[in-house]
Amino acid sequence: MVPISEILEQVWLGNSVRAWLFALAAFLVIFTVLPLARGFVLSRRSKLEALGRGAAGVELALLLIGRTSQLFLWVLAVFVAGRFLESPPRIEQASRLLIVLVVWFQAALWGITAVRFALERQQQKLEAAGEAGFRGSIGIAMFVANLVIFSVAILLALDNLGVNITALVAGLGVGGIAIALAVQTILGDLLASLSITLDKPFTVGDVLRIDDVEGRVERIGVKSTRLRSVSGEQVIVANADLLKSRIRNLGRMPEQRALFALPVSYETPPDEVESVTTLVRDAIGSVPGARFEFCVLKALAETALVFEICYFVPDPGGGRYLRVTDAVNRRIHAALADAGVTFANAARTVPLRVPPQEPAAPA
Repeated sequence: MVPISEILEQVWLGNSVRAWLFALAAFLVIFTVLPLARGFVLSRRSKLEALGRGAAGVELALLLIGRTSQLFLWVLAVFVAGRFLESPPRIEQASRLLIVLVVWFQAALWGITAVRFALERQQQKLEAAGEAGFRGSIGIAMFVANLVIFSVAILLALDNLGVNITALVAGLGVGGIAIALAVQTILGDLLASLSITLDKPFTVGDVLRIDDVEGRVERIGVKSTRLRSVSGEQVIVANADLLKSRIRNLGRMPEQRALFALPVSYETPPDEVESVTTLVRDAIGSVPGARFEFCVLKALAETALVFEICYFVPDPGGGRYLRVTDAVNRRIHAALADAGVTFANAARTVPLRVPPQEPAAPA
């Protein structure tokens, strides 16, 4: 009977049976233990988050574990098992190529997951503070992050494989300038979308007025922003053109001012004219959602006593401003009518001088 020690020292494909057994054991342990540990952690994710009490580190670690691919675990097991074996140079080179590519691809996935986690956590903080945040712009930020992270990962992978990336980076720089000149309009819109994401002049849901267009922001894309106008149609505006325009963000208006003139007839008695301010103030104050500011006799015009009235409507969105304005106008009209105050007539009376007629000559 052949001793076990001699069997273990027998060589097969350039390695002893002992080395093959160690490599197989290492592969099975790595490829079995790590997936089981990953599944165990993910199955108790809610409990671990509760124990961590919402700590950012715990949440991020769980997200990174969830984004760890099976291919990465398999390659990691092959790499550990390969440390016990002597391989031909060609196989060693092929395995090194596979390991480097998979590892850097997994690193890129982890980086993208971390960036998305940071953006969403910042969004939650802004919403908790009562701010609009930038939920509609997360897609743009993630597009730029994907582009940057995967580009860096590819360059680092090539560097690990022995490729001289200095000349490659220089060539990419020259080529990038040429491409940028060819697609400068698209790049302008892309940079404008990034500026919208970082500066946040508006977010999804805000009501914008741009020149003769007024509408609610439905989507902020990489190249364009889509508005739903008040008349119902969708208006698509390039991001670069949007930032060049004078934008009025009505969605961030905490209150809207109403300012108008009220002409009162000169035939109104002085005591009734004196009561106009009180009547207007009481009428506006009786309307829910209207805040009286002032009512002054601004001018003694040619045809009327002109009062200027100002009030504010908090939270004017959703047609609230028009409803409050309608109620205020009706209350003012009723109050002045009950008090006998008459509005001025815009018609002007122009006296005409008729020349005297000469007496007719006797026949």
